[in-house]
Amino acid sequence: MDSTRAPVAFGRWDVPLLFGRLQQPEAAERLRSLASLCDLMRDPERLYRTVTGGFLEQLQDLLKDEDPSVRSKTCELLHLVTAHSIGRQAVLSSSLLPSLSQLLDDSSSSSRINALRALNCLALLPAGADALLCLVPKLMLKLQQQDGEDEDDGDDGDEEEVLLLSTISCCSRLDALPALASDGVSLLGRKLTRRSPEVRREAAASLMELSIPVEGKRQVCEGAVLPVLVGLLQDEDVDVRTNAAGVVMNVAIITAGKLRCLDLDVVPVLLDLLSKRLEEDERSKALVLYSLRALTALAEAPDGRRLLLQQLPLLARTTEARHPDIRRAAQTAVRVVTWTP
Repeated sequence: MDSTRAPVAFGRWDVPLLFGRLQQPEAAERLRSLASLCDLMRDPERLYRTVTGGFLEQLQDLLKDEDPSVRSKTCELLHLVTAHSIGRQAVLSSSLLPSLSQLLDDSSSSSRINALRALNCLALLPAGADALLCLVPKLMLKLQQQDGEDEDDGDDGDEEEVLLLSTISCCSRLDALPALASDGVSLLGRKLTRRSPEVRREAAASLMELSIPVEGKRQVCEGAVLPVLVGLLQDEDVDVRTNAAGVVMNVAIITAGKLRCLDLDVVPVLLDLLSKRLEEDERSKALVLYSLRALTALAEAPDGRRLLLQQLPLLARTTEARHPDIRRAAQTAVRVVTWTP
């Protein structure tokens, strides 16, 4: 018998009895019960009985437990619950969210990471992102505190940073203004130069969401972020390139963005992405689409149209791509480039 886990009762008594054991005064016994519950939550039927049985509210006190291992294991249990849609909805309708968000300041890194994992799962739902919008300033503050920490802290530091960025990205997809008001463009821009490709990927994804409003486009143009993003168009990671191209596409819509991108000589870089026929890879479909749309926006400027007229054969070849979306985007780019008054 595994000494790290509490015994599991037979049949439908398994979940109720384990939750009942969470009230025991010994932290070791609470940990054993939590470990067994984490195992059971991997079974959809038991997870459903946990959610519909009203047991989640019993975790409220455990999130404030004196033992950091208990807090961490409770967050792990909630992460397993929020991995399913029905679990996310149950947590959102419960009173657990304030206590869970307070663990972002926990002294235990495992508690912080497990809490962030659960919050990140909640943010995948529009209702969850809406509920977490009030937390965006705090998430940005936690992200800023990561700047002062040594990048060599290990995988835990990177994972915490990635989770913060991912949650901010999900919330900003719903409303980018809270992150913009927290100096989001400048802060996220500093994350673009991190060694970890996961951090760069999520930072660029968050910036793509922040560059949708006009105010976000303006901030990206005025800061030192855009040159870094242009450099990331040649990153080794295809997702980093894709997200960077998405920001360039958004920024190139406004006049200041067009002029800034042309000054940074971004057209040859975008054309190089098209010449590699990356649309053959399904993962790179978005990269090609973003590149084409960015080139289309840049073609509205005289200097951009002049550069692209010289590369019209390449754009014409792209209109024969396999994906219908890419074909349509390429056809639009050709029409804009060849437009005459």
